[in-house]
Amino acid sequence: MPGTPAAGPQGASSSVRVDSWAWAVRLFKTRSAASDACKAGHLKVNGERAKPATPVRVGDEVRAFAGGTEHIYIARRLIVKRVGASVAADCFEDRTPPPPPRTETPATVTRERGAGRPTKRERRLLDQLRGR
Repeated sequence: MPGTPAAGPQGASSSVRVDSWAWAVRLFKTRSAASDACKAGHLKVNGERAKPATPVRVGDEVRAFAGGTEHIYIARRLIVKRVGASVAADCFEDRTPPPPPRTETPATVTRERGAGRPTKRERRLLDQLRGR
């Protein structure tokens, strides 16, 4: 796209720092957060633990562990400047598998305050509700 920042002068560079790229495509809010994620081992490039200066090239797989799940991205375009979300979405391909379906859990059984201990019959009903 004309007018979008590319890696290096005139877009000649064939690689970009992983922390800079992850920040530019909006995987992290700040570049220092991306750098800290690298140092903590939450970013991997092609299966290898990445340092902040690890180069990312077009076609590389970047795995980011955030929010308790691992996200898988393929670099499609290299940028070093932060851009709008719609432009950033064109710079990577999201290969993250869909989350597993949520399993239904039985409702939590609560007793009225001051009702005392459950009777034997009430306990059996509670156990039956909980699936025991």
